[in-house]
Amino acid sequence: MKLEDNAPDFSLILGGPLYQLMRRAHLTGDALELVTRRLVVLSLAAWLPLLLLSVAEGRAWGDEIRLPFLFDADVHARFLLALPLLIVAELVVHQRMRRVIGTFLTRNLIPDAARGKFDAAIAGAMRLRNSITAELLLIAFVYGVGVLLVWRTHTAIDATTWYGRSSGGQLQPTWAGWWFGCVSLPIFQFILIRWYFRLFIWARFLWQVSRIDLQLVPTHPDRAGGLGFLQVITQAFAPLLAGQGVLLAGVMANKIFYTGAKLTDFKMELVAQVTVMLFFVLAPLLVFVPVMARTRRQGLAEYGGLAQRYVREFDHKWLRGGGPDEEPLVGSADIQSLADLGNSFQVIKEMRMVPFGKDMIVLLALISLAPVGPLVLTMIPLGELLDRFLQVVM
Repeated sequence: MKLEDNAPDFSLILGGPLYQLMRRAHLTGDALELVTRRLVVLSLAAWLPLLLLSVAEGRAWGDEIRLPFLFDADVHARFLLALPLLIVAELVVHQRMRRVIGTFLTRNLIPDAARGKFDAAIAGAMRLRNSITAELLLIAFVYGVGVLLVWRTHTAIDATTWYGRSSGGQLQPTWAGWWFGCVSLPIFQFILIRWYFRLFIWARFLWQVSRIDLQLVPTHPDRAGGLGFLQVITQAFAPLLAGQGVLLAGVMANKIFYTGAKLTDFKMELVAQVTVMLFFVLAPLLVFVPVMARTRRQGLAEYGGLAQRYVREFDHKWLRGGGPDEEPLVGSADIQSLADLGNSFQVIKEMRMVPFGKDMIVLLALISLAPVGPLVLTMIPLGELLDRFLQVVM
């Protein structure tokens, strides 16, 4: 039987009012099919009316305003790059999530007596995922905080733009600005914030699983007691991290091009970007630190005692004359058993306290910062950058 056939019905994506609405609109199927259709429809619904209204109002290009629509790096990055990445992330996470949850069972990490608790944790996560109240609260947060507070008073640049004019710290929107604030921006912010809500559900589920007496094996070669497979889900969140990076890069680009800011002015934002994103993606796995630490301590104690008995008998047999004289040393299985025991003990010593390694942290940090890379050209011309690169490699 394939793993998929025996895996629990677990998905952070297949549920909630928006998912059901998309099914009725034929923008998705039961397994998140039609991803290209969703990319096109949602991106164009958010971006195309802004273009048409900006053209109609004479704010799509030209020198009459500081920031015309076609030169707004933020809006294009947000709706044509970041939004598609958030949608692609749904498909990637959905495809890997069920396989990962099934691995808890195929590796016998859940004792038979605790299967009820495991199933209850899954059911609780699915109820929260399907909650109508939760999505209504997210919508209220998007309009009450994301649009009225954050965008109109903090994100919008202090200049005359295609979406409005800032006066006294408040934005006076154009018609394109009204569509931006009432439709386009809420679509993007809802999809983004819903991702953080899903990460909360994921963290809550893992915390409940960590409270089960998991049957970890300290000598497992993944150096994580058998939980190393959780890295698969961590990698699946890469499009989400990239989308968040694109969003930050767009905001930074506008401030660099139109308000005189420099890339070095955003050091704190870049540090915060990496720190926050790594926290949201990796922190849910930290709930397993106590059980993994306990497994390592117990493994060192048990295998240490076993090793002590074995080496004493080995010493007595081969060095103190305790074995028969006619037994040959060359080819003896005792030597190989001693080596195998030493290898097992070394694996336990190298067991990590978290289900991921340093290489995963570095990879996710690079993915999060990669969209900001092109902005380096605002400080170093491309020709000079290529010259420096050639000097290093040649």
